[in-house]
Amino acid sequence: MINPKHLRESVIRPVLQDAGMWSEAAENLLMGTAAQESGLGQYLVQLGNGPARGIFQMEPKTLHDIQENFLQYRPALKEKAEHHKAPALSDAANLIANLAYAALMCRIHYMRVSEALPAADDLPGLARYWKRYYNTALGKGSEAEFIDNYHRYVEG
Repeated sequence: MINPKHLRESVIRPVLQDAGMWSEAAENLLMGTAAQESGLGQYLVQLGNGPARGIFQMEPKTLHDIQENFLQYRPALKEKAEHHKAPALSDAANLIANLAYAALMCRIHYMRVSEALPAADDLPGLARYWKRYYNTALGKGSEAEFIDNYHRYVEG
C-alpha cells in the first residue's frame, strides 16, 4: 500500500495543481478512488485478468476515449497530460508505473462530468459521485465499500 500522506502531498496535489485542476474535493475524490479501486496501490493490475490498470484501475479503453474525445479538443490540457506522460511507456504501462499521469487521467475522467463535485468533507457524496461516474451502475463496487476503504486506507 502507498503511504496516503505521500500519495496526497507528493503526487495527487502537485499534479492537479500543475494542471490547474486542484481542489480539496478533487483531491479527496482521487484518494477515495485509489483506496476503493486498488486498496491504495495494493493492486496495479485488475484481479481476475481484467483490463484495468494502475492505482485508479482505469481501463485502457477509457484512457483512449479521454484522449480521443476530450483532450483532442482541449489542446492546453492535452499538452499538460503529455508533459506528465513517460514517452518510453505504453498508455497501459503509464497507468501502472506513472502515478502522476494516472492521477491526472483519473481527474480528467471526472472532469468530463457536468455535475459539480461534492464538498470535500462530504464522504457519502464523494462515494455516490465515484459510483455514478467512475464505477457506474454496472460496476461491482458500492458506496459503502468506498466509504469503508476511505476510512481504512486514507484515514488509516
